[in-house]
Amino acid sequence: MKQRLDGCLTGERVVLEPISIDHVAAMSLAVADGELWNLWYASAPHPDDMKQYVEAALEDESRGDSLVFVVRDKSSGQIVGTTRILAWDQPNRRLEIGHTWYSVKAQKTFVNTESKLLLLTYAFETLDVMAVEFRTHWCNQTSREAITRIGAKQDGILRNHKLLPDGSIRDTVVYSIIDREWPEVKHNLKVLQQQYVEHLST
Repeated sequence: MKQRLDGCLTGERVVLEPISIDHVAAMSLAVADGELWNLWYASAPHPDDMKQYVEAALEDESRGDSLVFVVRDKSSGQIVGTTRILAWDQPNRRLEIGHTWYSVKAQKTFVNTESKLLLLTYAFETLDVMAVEFRTHWCNQTSREAITRIGAKQDGILRNHKLLPDGSIRDTVVYSIIDREWPEVKHNLKVLQQQYVEHLST
């Protein structure tokens, strides 16, 4: 990334705020909802390690490697997770959205749908990319379902892709959305958002 995003990405119910060291305490509370660090296939930090996690994210940003956001639920005002844009390959006009985790109470709600809508809109309509990639652990079924739900298509599987801290080997599933698919994906995400609104109002 050439520079840090100036300001937030704001939706109807979610705000994506550029991460800062001031978010450490709120992110520690978010990750504790469901003890996400115990999910061996995910990459959420322990609350005691959150300060180092945020510092590492800020360092990535300073090198131009990513744009990192915390996810705030506008109705409660609470931080409920984090997500980022990374691996921006400008000559080939593609990037990745990843390193996403949410507190249990925010999972399978409007939060991920609206967050992805904000990020994808920024990627396709401001950064002018022609493809957005998503990657996840083969065993992370929740993540795979969420990625499919937003309209991404599976490209393939990178076998024996990474060695994890516990010594296990990760097979990585790769998905993407390409520019000609974006209008339909955008429409479908907005429909999903409306369905969440109607469900909440009943």
